[in-house]
Amino acid sequence: MKLFRFILTCWLLVGAGLFSGRAQESPARQPEPQKGARLVLPVATHDFGDVARKGSDLVQDFVFRNEGTAPLVIVRVLTSCSCFKASFPKRPVEPGGEGVIRVTYEPLKSEPGTFNKVLQIYSNSITGREVITVQGNSIE
Repeated sequence: MKLFRFILTCWLLVGAGLFSGRAQESPARQPEPQKGARLVLPVATHDFGDVARKGSDLVQDFVFRNEGTAPLVIVRVLTSCSCFKASFPKRPVEPGGEGVIRVTYEPLKSEPGTFNKVLQIYSNSITGREVITVQGNSIE
């Protein structure tokens, strides 16, 4: 009987050690990063401050990077009003490459006072739609 208990105890200890060792050996799986283009805007806002309404147009460049694995193509850019325009690269930006989106605000085409304009960027980026905002105060 003692021999049977001894064998049973050893068998349980060995079995428990095997199962606990297996659990420790298999590392947690990290999700694989998504493949495709990835548009990254390090800075997506700009404040022009106080500007003369009858002054010249205001221009700001926004640098973006493609941190993805495929060429990035900007398909369309929508602005929130006709006083706000944008130019962007028409050619694909390769992985690791950079591009510039240039926004122009025409204060004369807008009412005096505080402004907050939005630019929506549509591309083949895995992150989806990106947004740039500019703000300021147009003084008569």
